Amino acid sequence: MKARRLAVILLTPTVLLACTQQTDTSSDDGAVQESGGTGDEDGGSGEGEEGGEPASTVPNVPDAETARAELDALAVESEGPMTDYERELFPHWSEEGECSVRETVLARDGVDVVAGSDCYPTSGEWHSPYDGEVLDVAAEVDIDHMVPLAEAWRSGAAEWTTDRREEFANDLANPQLIATSATSNRSKGDQDPADWQPTVETYHCAYARMWIRSKHVWELSVDTDERTALEAMLDTC
Repeated sequence: MKARRLAVILLTPTVLLACTQQTDTSSDDGAVQESGGTGDEDGGSGEGEEGGEPASTVPNVPDAETARAELDALAVESEGPMTDYERELFPHWSEEGECSVRETVLARDGVDVVAGSDCYPTSGEWHSPYDGEVLDVAAEVDIDHMVPLAEAWRSGAAEWTTDRREEFANDLANPQLIATSATSNRSKGDQDPADWQPTVETYHCAYARMWIRSKHVWELSVDTDERTALEAMLDTC
């Protein structure tokens, strides 16, 4: 497993701060929601490793054996209705220190990212793991919610408080936020793996493991077709 150097540079009028970290190689409804043309629905756009492994910057990704056990533990239920669903019921992107969660994921998953004092990247490179696209403009990068907000609503989040939905929509501790191309994010929309999977087939194993971990952590249910699709994706591991 090869490692690359990821540099994140923050520029202020008087200070140049550079920090480096080692790195290997979230769309819900696809709505445009931020200036710069980002429709984040729905991490890592850090360059994927051979075999479709998630970037090492994406946190808390289980191995295949653990993912199978977590899938077995998930409740299997029919999807709930979309009654009363609104994206605003999942507030995002929250502030993470001085930067927003979106900006944090852009810095985390990009390569050679340079950001201004407002945290917004002025340059960098992002590798979209879903379709293999390489992006060099932050405004062209979407942050995908691995389990889309609308899918979470149908799987149990309709019963949550708004505070809990906000925690879910801004979850940096688990593989719930992934930097991707806008094209793949909009194509995914709010679909589960029974209806949409990354076009990069070698990424199916990693995608299933991340999807299952997020649903497991947040105690969301799966439907029968979704479970069958996830089992097939894990068979590629």
